[in-house]
Amino acid sequence: MTYLTLFFVAFGAATFLPLGSEALFLYDLDQRYNFFLLWTFASIGNTLGSMINYWLGLKGEEYLERKEYLTAQKMEKAKRFFNRAGGFALLLSWAPVIGDPLTFIAGILQYNFKWFVFIVFIAKASRYAVIGFILQNSFS
Repeated sequence: MTYLTLFFVAFGAATFLPLGSEALFLYDLDQRYNFFLLWTFASIGNTLGSMINYWLGLKGEEYLERKEYLTAQKMEKAKRFFNRAGGFALLLSWAPVIGDPLTFIAGILQYNFKWFVFIVFIAKASRYAVIGFILQNSFS
């Protein structure tokens, strides 16, 4: 049950929900649960949550334009950023505040989905690995 709970918290944290999966990840590590399983469930859950953001961006652009939340000027700025940074921008998908909007914008811009999933998984999994490896030793 612990791993499923972490999966769903990580999933929600990758969407626009205000959840923090890192704290639960660290708590579960402190409770001596299997690092590899925690890392796997958190990484996959967080990546799938980002895929929801991508889908919302992909399907929600028209709605956002109609409601005037999204202007042509903002879209052009986002397109220029993605054209300049490309998929490397998605390596920041793990970061607080900017990560969720980046995955959303990738959907709006119809960034290649296979590359999106690959890059976002690398970013999310790396974040959990670094947090786990650095802090796991402090629990010993």
